Amino acid sequence: MPQAKASITIRGDADRIFAITNDIARWPELFKEYSHARILSSQRDGRFAKLEFELTNEEGQTWRSWRILDFQERVAIAQRGTPKFPFLYMHLTWLYEPVENGVLMTWIQDFEADPNAPLTNEQVLARMVSHMQNNQEHFKQVLESQEYMAADMA
Repeated sequence: MPQAKASITIRGDADRIFAITNDIARWPELFKEYSHARILSSQRDGRFAKLEFELTNEEGQTWRSWRILDFQERVAIAQRGTPKFPFLYMHLTWLYEPVENGVLMTWIQDFEADPNAPLTNEQVLARMVSHMQNNQEHFKQVLESQEYMAADMA
């Protein structure tokens, strides 16, 4: 099972960073490649929440996923739903660890490419790691921007 992993430190409060980065409605501004995000269902019970949502990328491809949030431990687990292609499966874990100068945000993606996909697991892994790092850098820029922090505090 291939695994992609990337981490970045973001200045800010751990609970705030966790809440913003798991607010699916904000993903089109946090991820450059998502043109649309739609929440299909949302349930919150104390420290846990379960979300089902639909994402559309810049090429117009749409898929559904689910995500479980643990607000106490600041952990998000997710799985790509339908359609799964070009994967056989895609499992995601996002971890948020308070550190001296902010929050260490780590993304872990376990996956396997569909044998009918045009890329091998190794090719997908290389692309995925690069893509994750670029996305995390964008998250950091957005979340640490004065304009964004001021708007979020208002």
